[in-house]
Amino acid sequence: MKNLVIVESPAKCKTIEKYLGSDYKVVSSKGHIRDLATTGKYGLGVDTEKDFEPNYVIIKGKTKDVNALKKDVKAVETVYLATDPDREGETISWHIFDEIKIPDEKYKRVVFNEITKDVVLNAIENPGKIDFDLVKSGETRRILDRIIGFRLSKLMQRKTGGKSAGRVQSVALKLIVDREREIRAFVPKEYWTIEADFNAFKATLEKYHGKEIEIPNEVAADEILEKLSRSFKIESVTEKEKNKSAREVFKTSTLQQAASSKLGFAPSKTMKIAQQLYEGIDLGSETVGLITYMRTDSVRISDSFVKETFGYIKGKYGEEYVGYVKAGKKNENMQDAHEGIRPTSINRTPESVKSYLSADEYKLYKFIYTRALASLMKDAKTLATTVILENNGYTFKATGSVLIFDGYLKVYGEYEDSEDVVLPNFKDYKSDIITADKIDKIQHFTKPAPRYTESSLIKELESLGIGRPSTYATIVGTIKERGYVILKDKKFEPTEIGFETTDKLQEFFSGIVNVEYTANMEKDLDDIAEAKKDNKKVLHEFYDEFEPLVKKAFEEMEKKAPETTGEKCPECGGDLVKRKGKYGEFVACGNYPTCKYIPKAQKEVVEVCKCPKCDKGMMVERKTKKGKLFYGCNNYPKCNYALWYKPTGEKCPECGELLVEKNNETVCVNCDSE
Repeated sequence: MKNLVIVESPAKCKTIEKYLGSDYKVVSSKGHIRDLATTGKYGLGVDTEKDFEPNYVIIKGKTKDVNALKKDVKAVETVYLATDPDREGETISWHIFDEIKIPDEKYKRVVFNEITKDVVLNAIENPGKIDFDLVKSGETRRILDRIIGFRLSKLMQRKTGGKSAGRVQSVALKLIVDREREIRAFVPKEYWTIEADFNAFKATLEKYHGKEIEIPNEVAADEILEKLSRSFKIESVTEKEKNKSAREVFKTSTLQQAASSKLGFAPSKTMKIAQQLYEGIDLGSETVGLITYMRTDSVRISDSFVKETFGYIKGKYGEEYVGYVKAGKKNENMQDAHEGIRPTSINRTPESVKSYLSADEYKLYKFIYTRALASLMKDAKTLATTVILENNGYTFKATGSVLIFDGYLKVYGEYEDSEDVVLPNFKDYKSDIITADKIDKIQHFTKPAPRYTESSLIKELESLGIGRPSTYATIVGTIKERGYVILKDKKFEPTEIGFETTDKLQEFFSGIVNVEYTANMEKDLDDIAEAKKDNKKVLHEFYDEFEPLVKKAFEEMEKKAPETTGEKCPECGGDLVKRKGKYGEFVACGNYPTCKYIPKAQKEVVEVCKCPKCDKGMMVERKTKKGKLFYGCNNYPKCNYALWYKPTGEKCPECGELLVEKNNETVCVNCDSE
C-alpha cells in the first residue's frame, strides 16, 4: 500500500476507496482527535501568561484511533489529509499532522467539495498543503470559545441558576430576550381601514385628494363612510408585465431556514441529513455523494454544473425554460471557500434515487435538487393589474396578478406561496361608473415584532455577522438544551433563567456580550485566516479586556438565593433549600457551612445525558438490588431503556447508536456487541 487518505467520517471511506483503487487505503479520524486540555489555570488548557500557548490532549476514547493512524502512516509513502473543506476541517488536518508527527515531505492536503469520482480523482491529482492561516483562525476561535465559555459558565453556575454562557450563544439568547421585552412592553395602536366590495373584487381606501390617509378610530371611519356613495368612477386601469426570478442555490443558512419553514426540520436535523447526503448514499450500482459540501456561505456554482443543467432543462422542458446564473448578494462576511449546496449531478433526479433514501433524506434531497434546478430556469412572468377608483375625492385601489408564463415555478411551485388574484376585464364594462355591493369599515391593531423562530433567528444571526455556517445549528440547539428558551408554537420564548442569565451578563459584560463586539470578533477571525491580522495580538487584546471584567463579576455579582423547600432543618431550625451539586440538585440546610445537615434518605440523582430511546427522559445512575451500578431512563416505566456502561451522550458516526465508556475506552453499544 503506497498511499493513505485520511478523512473525517467513516461513511466516506468505502466510497472514496472504490474511486481511488488498490494503491490507496482510506481511513477515518472520526472527527477531531484532540482538543484543549482541562488543566492549568481555570482549567482552560491555555497558558494565558505564555502567549496563549495551548495544551492539546488526545480526546478521551480516541487513543486507539490515533495509534491506528500512526501505524497506517508508517506503512505508506504518501499521506493525503482529506478532512472537510472548511476552517474546522483544516484544523483537524493540522491536529493529525502535528500529533502523528508526519514529515512535511510525506503529506499532501486535498479537499473534496463533493464525493463523486471525478472530483475525488481531480483533488488527488492536484494536492496542496495545510493552510496554516486557516489553522490559526480555527485555533484562535477554539481558544476564545474555551476562555469565554469556561470563565462565564463557571460564573453563571456559581451566581445564578444558569448552566453555561458562550461567545455566540449568549448574544443569540440576548436577541431573544430583547425581542420578548419589546413584545411585553408593546402598546397596540388602533387603526381602521375601509374596503369596497364589488363581488368580483375588492378595493381598499388609500388616499383623500391625493394624500395618504390614516383612520385612527371608528369615529373617523364613520365620518368617511357618510361621505361615500356606492358609485365609484374608474379612474385608471394599468396592466404591466412583471418578471419573478428564482432564488439562487442554497447556502447553509438559507437551507436551514427554508427546511425549517417548508419541511418542519430543526436546523440540527437538516444538517445531520445533509451530512449523510454529502458523504455518500449506496445506490446499488454505486455509492456516491448526492450533494456538495453543506457548510458554506457561498451561492457560487461550477461552470460544469451550469452547462449540464442548462442541457437538462432544454431537453426536459424546452429552450424557453433555460434561464441564467443567479449571482446572489455579496456579503462582507462571506468566505466563498467553495460552492453553494447543489446536487452533484442534475441527472440524478429525486425520483430516481427515492428508493435508496429514507423519507426525510428524500424530502431534503428533493428540496436541494429542485432549488438548484429552479435557480437556472427562466423567470416566471405575471401580468399585474392595478385599478384606481374615485369616490367623492377618496381614492380606492385594487390589484391583481395573473401568471402568464410559469418559468422556474414549473418545478418550484410547490415550495412557493403564490396564487392568481384575478380582476375582471374592465374593458367589458359599458360605463366607467361601477357600483359596490357594500362598503365596510374594519378595525385593526398594530402588532409588535414577532418572536423569533429557529429560521428567523438564524437569518438574524447571519445578517448581523454573528456565527458561521457550521455553528448556526449548534447555537440554536445549545440555548434550547440549557433551558434558556422554550419553543412555543414554533417560536422562541425565554425562560426565567434565560432572562436572569442575560441580565447578569449585561450587568457586567455589556461591552463584550453584544452584537457589535461579537460580529467584530468574527471579522478578526476572518482577517487571521487571510493573514491580515496576528492571532496572538487578537487574543491579547481580548483577554486584557475580558479577564478584569470576570474577576470583578466574581467579586460583585449578587448570588441568587437558593429556593426553599418549605421545610425546616431538624438540627438547627433553619430553612431547607435546594442546591446544585456535582451530580445534580439536592436538598440541604440553608445555614451551611454552620450547619451541614443533608437528609439521609435523599438519593442524589446523577443525570448523564438525554435518553436516546424516548428523547424525553434523562439517563441517570441507578443501582440494582445487589448494588451493581447501571444507567437507566428516569422516564421509567414509560421508557425502560437501560445500559450497564455510562453513556457519553454522543452518537456513533458509523451506525448512529449511543457511545458508552467501557474499560476506559469509548465504544458503540451496537458496533461493540457485533
